[in-house]
Amino acid sequence: MLPPKTPRSFAPGDRAPRVADGLTLRRPRPEDARAMADLLGHPGVQPWLLQTPFTSELMWQERFSKAPDTNSPELSLLAFDGDRLVGSAGLHPAGQQLRRRHAMMLGIGVHPDAHGRGVGSALMDALTRQADDWLGILRIELTVFVDNAPAIRLYERFGFEHEGRLRGYGLREGRYVDAFTMARLHPRPPVIGRAGGDA
Repeated sequence: MLPPKTPRSFAPGDRAPRVADGLTLRRPRPEDARAMADLLGHPGVQPWLLQTPFTSELMWQERFSKAPDTNSPELSLLAFDGDRLVGSAGLHPAGQQLRRRHAMMLGIGVHPDAHGRGVGSALMDALTRQADDWLGILRIELTVFVDNAPAIRLYERFGFEHEGRLRGYGLREGRYVDAFTMARLHPRPPVIGRAGGDA
């Protein structure tokens, strides 16, 4: 597998996520519930995910009110342009089976007004760095509708490869639409090394 094509530097000390100008990435807070419901319910976002219309603000408020489990590898991030929520992404366990602990699922949504401004790249960079550098995740998986060309290009830039086509995967506006399965393997699996030194 080829390494990711994004301009990532792996030099020691150069590990902070590079965020597009004006963007802030952080974990969700309870007060973000309305903005999250609005983002995922936006007609330019909702059809491309597996969300249904009329997203519940209360559901997101309850979810965001729970303290993160520090023993879980799960991570949710929101992207803000100033005070405006423009993107959301997360890493979630791929399953409960012990033999699947090395794999996680990735999901992402970006507001149409923020397309082409580096929001998706910033979120993808932060999540893949989390998986690679801190969680030791071997495999990140995702699904994407086959006609979502911008998202597919983004995933390919971060080293995701096509693994299959799921026919009639999701119902979208009254039609069953195929999806691609894509996955990315850790480009440089962890090795034993001295703390602060070379591996």
